[in-house]
Amino acid sequence: MRSALRVLAILITLLFPLALWLGEGRVAPSWLAALLLLAGLARLPTAAPSGATRYWAGGAILLAISAFWSGGLLPLRFYPVLVNAAFLAVFAYSLIAPPSMIERLARLREPDFPAAAIAYTRRVTQVWCVFFTLNGAVALYTALFASMAQWSFYNGFLAYLLMGLLFAGEYCARCYFKRRHYGSNAQST
Repeated sequence: MRSALRVLAILITLLFPLALWLGEGRVAPSWLAALLLLAGLARLPTAAPSGATRYWAGGAILLAISAFWSGGLLPLRFYPVLVNAAFLAVFAYSLIAPPSMIERLARLREPDFPAAAIAYTRRVTQVWCVFFTLNGAVALYTALFASMAQWSFYNGFLAYLLMGLLFAGEYCARCYFKRRHYGSNAQST
């Protein structure tokens, strides 16, 4: 049940910009707010009591309630800003209270971690912090000043494309790093 709720919340999260774009003028804002409310409520049972997911879910619920109260779409357009702020908070906090987020994720696959890799993963975490800051700023700009089509294009397509490019670029950099520090027999994962 928990995994089904998690999958539902992730699907709603990924498709939410498209739903807003398609729903504008066709569906009452309260129905779109209900969709975001559903995503937030679906994540609460799977969230750790003090985890970032709980704060994200709470923020999504507040945005949905704001949209119900205002009767408009503007609060819902702030959702990508909330997502970027939540990721930024988690990644930035991991720089203050190590290990860094990327190191934590990397250690899931490779528990034995050399010192050079710790510095590398810290740098990658910093790069992601810059990404979330810039992406959140553009998401805020599009929420306030762009048309719904422009907002949806950026937040529902271009932001994901940029994130994918950053993943791909980091993967290439990681392969180079591993070859340089571990020799030619290093795994490329």
